[in-house]
This record gives sequence, C-alpha cells and structure tokens, in this order.
Amino acid sequence: MPSPNAITASQLNRLVGTPECPVIIDVRIDEDFEADPTYIPTAFRQSHRSIETLVPELLGRKVVLVCHGGLKLSEGAAAFLRLHGIAAEYLEGGAEGWKVSGFVRIPATSVAPGNAPGECIWVTRHRPKIDRIACPWLIRRFVDPKARFLFVSPLQVQGVADRFGAVPFDVEDVFWSHRGEACTFDTMVEEFGLKCEALERLALVVRAADTNRHDLAPQAAGLLAASVGLSRMFKDDLQQLEAGLGLYDAFYRWARDASDEGHDWPTAAKRG
Repeated sequence: MPSPNAITASQLNRLVGTPECPVIIDVRIDEDFEADPTYIPTAFRQSHRSIETLVPELLGRKVVLVCHGGLKLSEGAAAFLRLHGIAAEYLEGGAEGWKVSGFVRIPATSVAPGNAPGECIWVTRHRPKIDRIACPWLIRRFVDPKARFLFVSPLQVQGVADRFGAVPFDVEDVFWSHRGEACTFDTMVEEFGLKCEALERLALVVRAADTNRHDLAPQAAGLLAASVGLSRMFKDDLQQLEAGLGLYDAFYRWARDASDEGHDWPTAAKRG
C-alpha cells in the first residue's frame, strides 16, 4: 500500500517548472551525493541532522525530502517537519528512482557552491525584452526559486558583477550569453542539463523571438509582441520581471502539454 506521505517521481516531475512546485530538499549523505553530484531541479542540500533549523522558513510551504533511495533519511526528515505542522512528503525511490525515471537532473558544477536558495545573484542589462526575462524565469523555476536579479546600464554590467559578486548574463564576452545562433536561454538549458522536450520546444520559440528569426517558430511573433508590451507597461524592471514570469509559465505549459492544440471558430456549423 502506497504511503500517504510519499510522492512519486512522476507526480513531482509534473510540479517541477511550475509555480506549484514544492520546496525540494536533498538530504543525501556526502558519500551518496559525491557518487552522483546532481540535483533534482530547484533542490538544495541540507543535512538530515539539522532539518529542523529550516522550520521557520518552511512554515506554510509544501516540502519534498529526497535521499538516496527514498527510505530512512527522507522519510524521517519529513516526519520531523510534520511535527512542526509542515506539509512534508518524501520522494518515493529517492534520487536513484528519479534518475531511473529519466527526468532532468542539474549537474552540481552548474549551480552556486552550497546550492543554498538565494545564494546566487545575477546581473544583466536594464530594460529587458526576451532573453533577460526568459532566463530569470528558467532559473527561478528550475534552478533557484530565490535567485536575485540586478538590472543595470549595459556598460556597468561587468563592473557590478565584479564588485558585488554577481553572475553576468546576456551580455557580450561572458559565459552565460549567446553562442553562435543560440541565445542565452539556449545556453542555460544546455549548461544546467535541462534537456527535455518541453524546454527544447520553448527554447526554439525564445531563440526565434530573441534573434528576430520568426521563421523558426510561428509563436515567436506573439512572444515578441507580449514582451514588448510588458516593457511598455512597467518602468521598473523588477516589476516587469514578476509580470513576465506568468507569461513564461503559460508558454511552458503550452510547450509541455498543448503544443499540438489549435483553435478554430466553428464556421462550418449547420445553420438552423
């Protein structure tokens, strides 16, 4: 009989990338993590021995605990959190079960050291349009839900990055940027190991809109129009970012669940 406090890999995978994704905490011991140094998207590491120190920030949140095989560490940590009124489940089959299922995993080398939420600060050019909203969405939904983003004048991006320990993106001559015909969103999908059909489909639309190659994807014109509209609605780049997250949430759900769906007014309906 399935445990009432367990969540399957398939169930969790449906939540990853959406605003409904729970907080995912990796409680694997060092030996198990070093044997497979990857993360489930948005997961961060925490010792099972200190799991209760997270209680204040987890109150009111849904949580999933992940250990190597989905046994004593994750089930016990979830039980301790439930003592404090937190809706905590453990991942059935653990990290190994997730791996066997073939769902995306992020290499530890691609995320901030320690992988604590909000640990990484990113910086890019102000007045964003396509890539500079799409990339923060990807990071927030698949890598670090608490990532912080700075928008500054183009000439100051590298200087701000150096002075404030931020990661520059979508500017020339930095790691996280365009490569050949690919845009920065493509680079992040590749480097974060987020290769899946839905994100690759979305990446094509982002690339087409960002590089003005609408022949690649008919949806690009719509994305560009909505993005330019958002940039006119908001003077504050951070307010625009928050509004833009919903736009990419919708495009992701289209890419994942409804890319073959069309719409047609029933003009052929019989007249009375």
